[in-house]
Amino acid sequence: MDFLDWAVVAAYFLVMIWIGWWSKRRVNDAADFYVAGGKIPWWLTGISHHMSGYSAAVFVGYAALAYTVGFAVYVWWALGITIACTIGMFLFAPRWPRLRAKLNVVSPLEYLSKRFNVPTEQVLAWSGAALKVFDVAAKWTASAILLYVFAGINIPVGILLVGGVTMFYATVGGIWADVLTDFGQFLIQFVAAIVLFVVVCMRLDGISTPFTMWSQLPPDHALPFNAHLTMWFFLVYILIDTLSYNGGTWNLAMRMMATPNGREAKRSMVLSAALYLVWPLVLFVPMWAAPILFPNISDPEQSYAIMAQDLLPHGLVGLVLAGMFAHTMAMTASDANAISSVVIRDIIPQFRKGKSFLEEKQELFWARLTTFLFIALSMGIAFSADSFGGVLGLIISWFGALVGPIAIPMLLGMLPWFRRSGPTAALVSWASGLIIFALNKYVLIDWVAGLGDLESAYEVAAPVTVAIILFIVIGFIKPENTPETDALVDLLNDDPEEELTSKSTI
Repeated sequence: MDFLDWAVVAAYFLVMIWIGWWSKRRVNDAADFYVAGGKIPWWLTGISHHMSGYSAAVFVGYAALAYTVGFAVYVWWALGITIACTIGMFLFAPRWPRLRAKLNVVSPLEYLSKRFNVPTEQVLAWSGAALKVFDVAAKWTASAILLYVFAGINIPVGILLVGGVTMFYATVGGIWADVLTDFGQFLIQFVAAIVLFVVVCMRLDGISTPFTMWSQLPPDHALPFNAHLTMWFFLVYILIDTLSYNGGTWNLAMRMMATPNGREAKRSMVLSAALYLVWPLVLFVPMWAAPILFPNISDPEQSYAIMAQDLLPHGLVGLVLAGMFAHTMAMTASDANAISSVVIRDIIPQFRKGKSFLEEKQELFWARLTTFLFIALSMGIAFSADSFGGVLGLIISWFGALVGPIAIPMLLGMLPWFRRSGPTAALVSWASGLIIFALNKYVLIDWVAGLGDLESAYEVAAPVTVAIILFIVIGFIKPENTPETDALVDLLNDDPEEELTSKSTI
């Protein structure tokens, strides 16, 4: 990287800081900080939802998979999320803004105290917050790896640099800063990815490269399922993605809560699904072609960075790096925003006299402070990422296996078909998922390893499958629904005002 590249990166960092400061003017209370008072338009929510699925991990861990296994990474990741979003646009997306509007909640877990009870809300809040620290830590590490490859900056220094800028604008601007930086990174990624796509095509077979390059790659690179990315792994991750991208990942729930109503939330999910279906096909072409252009890369996690440095002119290299930073910074900022909302609205009130919420001015102060502290803690974990299996180990194994048991009561609890499942079902399903994960990770290690190609699918599937089965079965064996919980579920099922608005628009 030369001066021009650094100038582009520095300009990007300054723009992010400016967005945070500008967004500060739109934040008057905690509801504005967390869900923008339900004022974010559907198209901005849709783009933000889509871009929140990206981070530098895509250009590090997923680039490594594209280099080693080929097309299967698109099927497993992008196509799986497309299916998950399609399911969610009907089942989950419309219910999130209804929660905000009808129950006056600003945390995705806040309604659980009424749907189940306070202990259930607290268990999911504490465990989910702890899990998200590891997920965000993986993304800081991925960003630092890219910065090391591009500029030779030590990984700890890279973590501090990227995390520090994110810490500022997320703490000051709240969700408005998050969605606007998501939109900014969408534009940056579009330009950078198109340029690299064109350069790679020019180096190979021109416009036909996306179709002809497979003949120059190992035959299994063109398969929809390859290596550990098997059909079973794909099916398992459709379930994981359905839970994660429809609200199990709290920051995505808050994106939908920030829309005006259920109809607008559904439209935002349609846009996100369409982007996941199409855009990664462009984004992954250079990653798939990397073994042809750079056949001797020793560490596939560095393949995308090496390719960008070698193929792009100065200035554009900085733009690519800024785009990668944009992914991680926007995603981690939105995660911090979501975790902060859970801490402020779900955890802290339980320690206050009368279990009341903080006063309005105090609430906004503590919202910003907890956002700051979460980012700081996740940066600390990032310094020890290797202890948890590296970037892919943190994201695929830890987060993939544990997000399900935490998300199941929160998401299924909104649906009328599971109204009989109460606090016992929620807590037992959560506990069983965590126990199964711990047994597979630390006790049944040799047995799991003996599963061969099914190992990865089993590691992720076992906790969430057991949790879902127990949540449903216990609901039938020991129904705990009450007239109050039934009324809450019915309240989320539809909204006559949305139907009237839709008809008047037509």
